[in-house]
Amino acid sequence: MFNEFRSRKAASKSNVLTLERPIETPPKAQVSPEPIDTDLQAHLELKSRLHGELLDRLNLSVIDKVERSELKRQIAALVTSLIEAERLHMRSEAFSALIDELIHEVMGLGPLEPLLEDPTINDILVNSYDQVYVERFGLLEESTVRFRDERHLLRIIDKIVSKVGRRIDESQPWVDARLEDGSRVNAIIRPCSVDGPALSIRKFSRNPLTIKKLVDQQSMNDQAAKLLEALVEARLNILISGGTGSGKTTMLNAVSSYIDGRQRIVTIEDAAELQLQQSHVVRLETRPPNAEGHGVITQRDLVRNALRMRPDRIIVGEVRGSECFDMLQAMNTGHDGSMTTVHANSSRDALSRVEQMVTMLGSDLPVRTIRSQIASAIQIVLQLSRLSDGTRRVVSISEVTGMEDDTITMQDIFVFKRRGKSETGEVLGEFLPTGIRPKCFDQLVAAGVDVDNRMFIHGATSS
Repeated sequence: MFNEFRSRKAASKSNVLTLERPIETPPKAQVSPEPIDTDLQAHLELKSRLHGELLDRLNLSVIDKVERSELKRQIAALVTSLIEAERLHMRSEAFSALIDELIHEVMGLGPLEPLLEDPTINDILVNSYDQVYVERFGLLEESTVRFRDERHLLRIIDKIVSKVGRRIDESQPWVDARLEDGSRVNAIIRPCSVDGPALSIRKFSRNPLTIKKLVDQQSMNDQAAKLLEALVEARLNILISGGTGSGKTTMLNAVSSYIDGRQRIVTIEDAAELQLQQSHVVRLETRPPNAEGHGVITQRDLVRNALRMRPDRIIVGEVRGSECFDMLQAMNTGHDGSMTTVHANSSRDALSRVEQMVTMLGSDLPVRTIRSQIASAIQIVLQLSRLSDGTRRVVSISEVTGMEDDTITMQDIFVFKRRGKSETGEVLGEFLPTGIRPKCFDQLVAAGVDVDNRMFIHGATSS
């Protein structure tokens, strides 16, 4: 029979495991200090057997009420009994690590937990159950973490997606989701993933990077930071562009911190991950179709709905399709100071991508009309790049200046000038003004923004 708990206090002291006989915490002498040579597969199989035994005995209705130290004590007692029954011996450190792994399996995401807890890791990339890579400081390296088999990995994936009301199966073999801490997750399974389930996690930063931190990391300089602050304060529309892993969401979070806290912000994302610091924020998230293929809510639906929510600014995490047209309409109809991101390798390509997404509507709008809409809606393009040494930098801040014939005209305000590489492989260069005063300078002044004209001059220092 499962234990009944009358209070949280009582729960912390009661058994969370249903045992055939009471098991006391064993003395340390029962965990042999003598090593035993076991390979990784044998360890995984042992952990699998112990995990199965734990699941059979766990009282899941109260597990979240039990303190971790008490849970660890009870699991340690059971595991010791089972290991003794199999006549196994292991070092005390290995025994303690095994207990931690079993707690991760029961309460968390199994082998992923140590990677999620490691603050130096930005991305976790599971190519298959026996191959896991991580990204540290912009560079990829293979991890020693392994799953027991495909079923084990599938169980962890299902655990992730089910918590946010999403599903993954043969009829819908990929899914975007998020962890409880906001980390972004993409999973894909057979038949689309030929070698078995694959999982990608972009970790949520517990301490969001600010513009000041980005300056300290030399992603940009003080002059560019001051310009970005002025652009946001003057409510210019900003498009943040870059390749995969270039830091677009990080930059969007940092730039949005300049938004006046008295303004109403509506955010729209496929999977909510933005970390806005203001209090007056409404977060909207898309919804995939259900098992019958109904009930889908797209970003375009949410952008249209956001227009009825009296927003001062609309922030779309990333434009990927037809919602781009509605975003342009919003920018052109009084929602100044809105922001979004797009996948592109240059500021010019970013505008071409936006144009391409508008044409996905299948409308008969002339190309010149589409480009005119883009030129009047987007005023600033912030281009990011992840360089060969793993660092992420702003490589240009460009201004959209208008139209000439059928071409959108642009000019660079700041650019990153590369000077080569150091002996250690570090990319050398400087982020410099081009010497061009932006066309929007008068608009900044008219908005009452304190901006020094000298910041646009190479070699000058602003007071």
